[in-house]
Amino acid sequence: MSAPSADVLRWGRERARTGRWRGETDVAYLTPLPTAPLPSPEFLRRCLDTLAARGFARVVTGALSPAEQAGFLAVGFDVAERLHLLGIDLTDVPPEIPDGLPLARGRRADRARVLAVDRAAFSPFWRFDETGLDDALDATPSTRWRVAVDGSTLPLSRDVVGYIICGRAGSRGFVQRLAVDPYGQRRGTGRRLLLDGLAWMSRKGVRRAVVNTQVGNEPALALYLAVGFTQQPAGLSVLATGLK
Repeated sequence: MSAPSADVLRWGRERARTGRWRGETDVAYLTPLPTAPLPSPEFLRRCLDTLAARGFARVVTGALSPAEQAGFLAVGFDVAERLHLLGIDLTDVPPEIPDGLPLARGRRADRARVLAVDRAAFSPFWRFDETGLDDALDATPSTRWRVAVDGSTLPLSRDVVGYIICGRAGSRGFVQRLAVDPYGQRRGTGRRLLLDGLAWMSRKGVRRAVVNTQVGNEPALALYLAVGFTQQPAGLSVLATGLK
């Protein structure tokens, strides 16, 4: 049976987004929707049965809070990756965005280069494919996608060296993704992109923003702390399980 690239599984009021994990044909992701109740073990068993029937051999989750993890752990998921969760009060954001490479609105023509930057910046487990990029862009009601470009290139062939996706849901803000090509790092590009995104959130009425980064990604953690984020007591985890 051919599995859809993305889908929402429903049972009663419970909802979870699913699809192929990073383009893998036998690995699915399963993530509860933020507007739905916390997933129950019964709902998750139904989801796993559905994914097994679609031919998947393994399932991984998105980044889950301790409360969101409870149902998954009850049906046999284990921790695959741990992440830092950081938050910032946007009244504490530096008012000026530092000089650096030009920033522009992300567009469809940038997608191939954005995904190439993503592959260079992250380990295989965390890399985006087309579906992952779409999920980040669609995760919140309001989204801002900005790219840092090499100003020496022509507009029609601009070279994307970094990008950020930020989201807003009411008064809450989210840094969904921040990546800079390793060859372009240590030039302030990540900080410039991040502060641009936080400034946009502030203008939109966001009071507090959060971001997560995997344990071991010390450069990203250092950037967030330098800008003013603080680590939250309870981190996040990505869980995984095999399917029989």
